[in-house]
Amino acid sequence: MFDWQDLRYFHELARAGSLSKAATELSVEHATVGRRIASLEATLGLKLVHRLPRSIRLTEDGLVVAELAATISESAQAIESFALRAKSALSGVVRISVPPTVGNFCVAQYMQTFHEAHPSLKIVMANTPDIAALDRGIADIAIRMVKPEEPSLLTRRIGMIRFGLYASRAYASRPAAQWSFIAYDASLNHVKHQTWLRRFVDGRPIVFETSDVIAQQMAARNGVGVAVLPTLLGERDAELVRLDVEAGPPEAALWLVTYPDLRRARAIKAVMAFLVDCIDREPLLKSA
Repeated sequence: MFDWQDLRYFHELARAGSLSKAATELSVEHATVGRRIASLEATLGLKLVHRLPRSIRLTEDGLVVAELAATISESAQAIESFALRAKSALSGVVRISVPPTVGNFCVAQYMQTFHEAHPSLKIVMANTPDIAALDRGIADIAIRMVKPEEPSLLTRRIGMIRFGLYASRAYASRPAAQWSFIAYDASLNHVKHQTWLRRFVDGRPIVFETSDVIAQQMAARNGVGVAVLPTLLGERDAELVRLDVEAGPPEAALWLVTYPDLRRARAIKAVMAFLVDCIDREPLLKSA
């Protein structure tokens, strides 16, 4: 395989028409150009240049190689231009998985700011309370409410989500013994505040189960029962009141998660910084 630099020198020689002019364009000694051309001829096994006293003339083979070299030179310049654009502007797609409350009422709220800063970088967001499997390509970055156990993951605690018991104003006037409850379905029994609720019920009925926290909020507003909701939802809903209980639902830390190799990508870094900033802007999600 020939040296690409040899080909670049030959391309410049063919364009300039003499060793001295090519050397000037390349900012080297004309002897250097001569050595490069000789090296290319030796590698290809072809005579490319007739050396005349004051100029050069390409051989028949040299004319063909020069034409091909021009195409390669254009491609190289296109690659350089692409690299410059890629360095100056982030682009591509980054997939994130976040808890629904964080996604709907925090991340989405600031998405326009991110888009204005990075117009060529698209975020695809999955709102799910489940633990996204990053190793299956479901997401590049995740915010989890459970501390990751996988040793290969890069993790960082970025905030705290808090919960309370909420009901409609009319429902809240009932004695606690008459409360019915709204809960997550069994697929989310591992979540700390769900485990707490199952104990707190203490024999009272759970009348509605759903994995959708917004559906829980709507059901509570309409008097279906009492729900454990993130304070980010409950405190901002004028139709709900927070019920006073002696020991309320537990808090859950928010963990930012990705793989170390992905973390090195500029697009991943930008989205991770954006997610941290989203949490920092929201007082109800900040760590104590």
